[in-house]
Amino acid sequence: MKLHEGDIGKTYIVYSVMVKDAITRRLEALGVNEMTPVTLLNKKGSGTVIIKVRGTRLALGRKISEGIEIKEETGHE
Repeated sequence: MKLHEGDIGKTYIVYSVMVKDAITRRLEALGVNEMTPVTLLNKKGSGTVIIKVRGTRLALGRKISEGIEIKEETGHE
C-alpha cells in the first residue's frame, strides 16, 4: 500500500521508495530508507502526511507519499 493510504497511529515498514532520484536521496538523508519503520501521525485533506521516522517528525506532500510503498509492521522483523 502507499504511505498516504495508511492508518493514523500505526507503524509501517518502508518497502520501496519510487520517486525522483533527487527526492530519494533527500529522503535517505532524512532516514526514510527501505526497511525503516515509520509511524503515520496525521493526514491532511490536501494529501500531506505527517510521519515519525527515527525520532523525527516529517511532513511529506501527496506526490512523495504516493511514491512510498509500505507494509504493516508485524513485529517479526
